[in-house]
Amino acid sequence: MSKARLEHFNLTVLDPDATAALLVQLFDWRIRWSGASIHDGYTVHVGDEDSYIVLYSQPRANAPGVPTYDRHLALNHLGVEVDDLDRAAERVVEAGLETYHHQDYEPGRRFYFRTGDGLEIEVVSYGK
Repeated sequence: MSKARLEHFNLTVLDPDATAALLVQLFDWRIRWSGASIHDGYTVHVGDEDSYIVLYSQPRANAPGVPTYDRHLALNHLGVEVDDLDRAAERVVEAGLETYHHQDYEPGRRFYFRTGDGLEIEVVSYGK
């Protein structure tokens, strides 16, 4: 078997366009595709050349407010690696969002923030 890599994951959000726009703004990603999808839904693919996130919404999507760690098969947070953690934190604050849980740990540094949809994102730098 050849080496496996993560190509994408699919996440239900309330507003795929807004979440994608934020991720483009913060991480210099791009919209790879958007359009109608399964179960009368709408999908936006956002990422880079190697991997992406599918942001999906449909009329029966879960309402916000239930903590992810309390739901079966829920996504607890998305981890994004960056080269410059301080600049990434500045960009998050410039976007009007609050950063928290700033930590130096072995082997790197990290902080967290939540999107307008409530998606928690961990931003990490390993100082390569």
